[in-house]
Amino acid sequence: MDLLRNGFKAALHQNETQIGLWLALASPYSAEICAGAGFDWLLVDGEHAPNDIRSILQQLQTLAAYPVRPVVRPPVGDVHLLKQLLDIGANTLLIPMVESAEQARELVSAVRYPPHGIRGVGSALARASRWNGIEGYLPRADREVCLIAQVESAVGLKNLEEIAAVDGVDGIFFGPADLAASLGYLGDPTHAEVQRVIVDAIQRVHSIGKPSGVLSSDEQFARLCLSSGCSFVAVGADTTLLSRHCRELARQFKQPIHGTPQSKDVY
Repeated sequence: MDLLRNGFKAALHQNETQIGLWLALASPYSAEICAGAGFDWLLVDGEHAPNDIRSILQQLQTLAAYPVRPVVRPPVGDVHLLKQLLDIGANTLLIPMVESAEQARELVSAVRYPPHGIRGVGSALARASRWNGIEGYLPRADREVCLIAQVESAVGLKNLEEIAAVDGVDGIFFGPADLAASLGYLGDPTHAEVQRVIVDAIQRVHSIGKPSGVLSSDEQFARLCLSSGCSFVAVGADTTLLSRHCRELARQFKQPIHGTPQSKDVY
């Protein structure tokens, strides 16, 4: 078994469709339930979920026992944080709020070892190399890291082609919730104009030969993104699945539940 091989990145390069799920419960136990559900990839969220380095590590260790590809989203593309995430074995990183090619180049530098980047060399202390147990780790590490830039603002959309063209950016991910807010539709990521802009952006990225992804619990829109060229799509979140089905079960036995919001839980 090649512990260094990045199956998510390989699938991107082969234009393989990958269906994923967001993990925001910050629990190895719930992550393991989702790991056995049949998804191609699972994203451990450090931006909006109560995760830190240790809880992300625990979830990566749990997911390693399953044929599912882990992706980690940090709260910000901080150089020091990215170094820690890489060292604990997160070899696919999805960086939020990327708005320029310059920012993208800085991120690429942060995930590569010298002389091609500025990542600190501490493989003897790192789970990523199995504490120097993986032969040839350092020469191969850069090639196996997958860097996804998340574009989720009007500024990012304006600079989309330049961001996607940066060498070392392996794909572009679109965040409908923040894009909706940036475009003037706060809280309405399913608005027709937001969806039109995202589909157009997917096609723009596809035209320059880079893969794209999106998160959407709206099945119709998720399928539209797939048919428009998206190759990695997250179709839900563990928090939403749990909250939605808990409310549904309660409603079956207690009608009505006063004060329960009747939301569509879309993002």
